[in-house]
Amino acid sequence: MKKLVTSILSLALAAGLLGGAAYAAEEGHDLKEATEHAVANAHFPILKPKNIDWSFAGPFGHYDKGQLQRGLKVYTEVCSACHSMKLVSFRTLEDLGYSEAQVKTFAANYEVQDGPNGEGEMFTRKAVPSDHFPSPFPNDEAAAAANNGAAPPDFSLLAKARGVERGFPLFIVDIFTQYQEGGPDYIHSLLTGYHEAPEGVTVPEGTHFNPYFNAAMSLAMAKPISDDQVTYDDGTPQTVDQYAQDVSAFLMWTAEPHLEERKRTGFMVLVFLVIFTGLLYLTKKSVYANKEH
Repeated sequence: MKKLVTSILSLALAAGLLGGAAYAAEEGHDLKEATEHAVANAHFPILKPKNIDWSFAGPFGHYDKGQLQRGLKVYTEVCSACHSMKLVSFRTLEDLGYSEAQVKTFAANYEVQDGPNGEGEMFTRKAVPSDHFPSPFPNDEAAAAANNGAAPPDFSLLAKARGVERGFPLFIVDIFTQYQEGGPDYIHSLLTGYHEAPEGVTVPEGTHFNPYFNAAMSLAMAKPISDDQVTYDDGTPQTVDQYAQDVSAFLMWTAEPHLEERKRTGFMVLVFLVIFTGLLYLTKKSVYANKEH
């Protein structure tokens, strides 16, 4: 039995090391060769996402409210034209540092469907803080028809729903480092990863080559943002990389708004368990101090 367990662990380690070597080879070699390798093996993404230094990473991480406000601005001015955020209510924006009056003003920029009225008909009205971000399309079919047949995903939980498997042994290391930034890392890499298709590589008509896309070598969404497209009032660089970081952090917040509270609670639980373990040990020593062993 012991030999069997040892063999399984050895094979898992070898597979993990080979997987890591494959990724390294794909990043180090010509992009064309990496693309052909991925297509032949149906293994995507072609390149693994870049690891970004997020403020909310690690057991003591926290959200940067300035970054979240910039991410909201990017979403509002760019992403909201195609992507909904149906599970996020306007009033939660107060957690980003906005006042109640600012949230009311922001919500009033949107219209939502309500009803039925006294005559049994639906009607539209200006949104209020208790409403959720409305979809830019009336239904999924309309969304798909307007986007080359692929309905844009809802952004509410995207940062927790997207990511790339890191494989063995990284997923074990992640348990101890509390790595949970796979979604934001993936979104950032996708937004900054648009390339011209390598020479000799043909992408399906109506799609755009992106080696970080986790389902194929290309996707229906064209490059959504460019430098200086969104104006920042705080002097932050107006680059694609910065836009991608800010909106990725914002989407992490929409997916897990209570992350900071969860981490504080987890830390206090660990402190309690350490103290409790110490008390149990001292109690055991006290109870059995005069007992013969």
